[in-house]
Amino acid sequence: MTVTVLAILETDFIPDASLGKIMNEKLKKEAAALQDVHLKELHTLGQHSDDLVIYMSYNPKYKIRWRVVNDVPAEVEGFVSKICGNLGYIVWKTAAINLFKGVHKS
Repeated sequence: MTVTVLAILETDFIPDASLGKIMNEKLKKEAAALQDVHLKELHTLGQHSDDLVIYMSYNPKYKIRWRVVNDVPAEVEGFVSKICGNLGYIVWKTAAINLFKGVHKS
């Protein structure tokens, strides 16, 4: 399984742009660690062509949040949820419908 964790960087850090740079660097490091260290065992699951894509960002209170953005088996999403919870990340809840999940071409 290919695991990809994308850091969605904040561009609206006001009034301190230097704080924004530091926080974005931290988010990039956290995303890389999640992908390469914490979710490492997922690389051996399923087929090599299977994908897991996770977005990470900050919520309005600057806590790191995450969400799986593609269809994966429930046990994979559960594993990600457990790991992210243990790391102190929160689930990224949104009112928008995720266009990637549950949409299959026939």
